[in-house]
Amino acid sequence: MEGSKVIECNATECAYNKNMECHTIAITVGSVEPSCDTFVANNKHGGIKDITGGVGACRKDDCMFNESLECSAQGIKVHAHGHHADCTTYQRR
Repeated sequence: MEGSKVIECNATECAYNKNMECHTIAITVGSVEPSCDTFVANNKHGGIKDITGGVGACRKDDCMFNESLECSAQGIKVHAHGHHADCTTYQRR
């Protein structure tokens, strides 16, 4: 199984976001909310410019794309939500 990639991220205040793309190796999607737990608010941008972020772990047990804590979606979208970012691909089973 190949990991799911972050195909869109509009959380521009995140340090891993450059040009609306995620540039960390992998994100973790949270357990209480479908939030991007890897989100880091920072004016300084980090990450690896040649990498498109993927989902390293999904802790949302009730998501239809969660298979053994791995994301099976073809690609996910992450959007800013208040002072954090959420996986908007999340769909409750």
